[in-house]
Amino acid sequence: MGAPAIIEVVGAILRDGAGRLLTVRKRGTHRFMLPGGKREPGEDDLAALSRELGEELGVTLVSAELFGRFEAAAANEPGALVRSHAYRVAVNGPVAIRAEIAELLWMDPAQPPEVAIAPLLLGQILPALIARS
Repeated sequence: MGAPAIIEVVGAILRDGAGRLLTVRKRGTHRFMLPGGKREPGEDDLAALSRELGEELGVTLVSAELFGRFEAAAANEPGALVRSHAYRVAVNGPVAIRAEIAELLWMDPAQPPEVAIAPLLLGQILPALIARS
């Protein structure tokens, strides 16, 4: 058996004035995760992040700062690993459900709600956000 497939993604850490983190649940899935997704051929992280935020949430990326690189079991692809480059972002425009997004959820990183959360977000990104608050 070979090494697991690695899925490379970019993720947006978008917080509101109360410090809550925006998470999304994509259509046909049950776990909440950061907005974002896979790079298209030739895209760098910021181009992919800008495109994904526009497609998924209808917002324009204003700024992005690398928060960290994280790796965990993929939420929706059994046996695969997801490797995320997560960025703290600022955006323009109202956040809205678009494209493949089924649901938005603003959560307190220190007290996540009783919902299904992607392993990468629950096990690594939320603890890192709490540690760096």
